[in-house]
Amino acid sequence: MSPIEALKDRYPDAVTFKFGDSAALSAALVSNVRSGRKVATCGALRDFEDGEPLPSIGRRDIVLAWDGSPELVIETVEVVQCSFEEVTEAMALAEGENDDLAGWRNDHRAFFRRTGGFSLEMQLVWERFTLIEDLAHKG
Repeated sequence: MSPIEALKDRYPDAVTFKFGDSAALSAALVSNVRSGRKVATCGALRDFEDGEPLPSIGRRDIVLAWDGSPELVIETVEVVQCSFEEVTEAMALAEGENDDLAGWRNDHRAFFRRTGGFSLEMQLVWERFTLIEDLAHKG
């Protein structure tokens, strides 16, 4: 049984996903979760239209490294759907990637342009999570 199959047995409703859109960004974001700096994430609502389930409170998910190996298990504790321009500074800071809302907006504007398009009115799915399991030292 593969490590992911074993995790899916323990967390049967889990969705697997990767942070970011490159190996370097993915590794940095996983590290930020491990350190406790990153406790939230967001994605474009349009990215869920291919059948990926929206995050839901209480669901546990498996975060993958860029190479597809399992890194973390997180549990969603809050979900907010809002437009890009409605993201608050508290929401942005919880993502652990920037020191202020302006930095978050700049970085996420660039990210969304790279991954399918950007507008101030675009709908985002923002979620706060807790770290359940760090798989770094699991065999």
